[in-house]
Amino acid sequence: MKNKVKRAEFLQAGVIGASAIGTGGLLSLPKFLGYKEHSPWRFFTDEEGLVLEDILEQIIPTDEWLGAKDAGVGNFIDKHLMGINKVHQSTYRKGLVSIGESCKLIYKKSFSEMSFKDQHAFLTMMEKGKLSRKAQKDQPDTVAFWEPNEDRKFFNMLVDHCMQGYYGSPRHGGNKDYVSYRMIDLDYPFIIGQNRYEENS
Repeated sequence: MKNKVKRAEFLQAGVIGASAIGTGGLLSLPKFLGYKEHSPWRFFTDEEGLVLEDILEQIIPTDEWLGAKDAGVGNFIDKHLMGINKVHQSTYRKGLVSIGESCKLIYKKSFSEMSFKDQHAFLTMMEKGKLSRKAQKDQPDTVAFWEPNEDRKFFNMLVDHCMQGYYGSPRHGGNKDYVSYRMIDLDYPFIIGQNRYEENS
């Protein structure tokens, strides 16, 4: 994350395979199923959705191309947690709560209140599995926010789902305006009735 590699070059190295992951066997739910009134989220609360999108923007930040947040990856994850990825609901719920508690412990702020730099540093600790050790060290008399290596595993899941949403077909809820396809000059089919976003004129 520190030394930026051009995203297009990274994709050329083999991320096209993630497109196949993102298009395999995902379900499309009726609009009314699982939607909450006055909220863009089906599974997440508004607060959880805000934190999730801030995390996703750290994983694939906006540069000359849309980042994960504006490419609708949060929508992709939210949608599939109400369908084929329902098994991961409790992991996301607990993981986002643990992220919130860890941020309060370390930075005295919520994740979304932290600077972009501090968010990056926090996720780097999470990627290395350091949050669980810090929680246990600083609060030995309380239940740890994370089980050993649980933070690292959740981070890896976030990255996997972010990649699937960003590089998969837009019909599954992410990759808005075919951003990852256009980035690498990949031909993309127009599937009538399946595209979730209007193509830019």
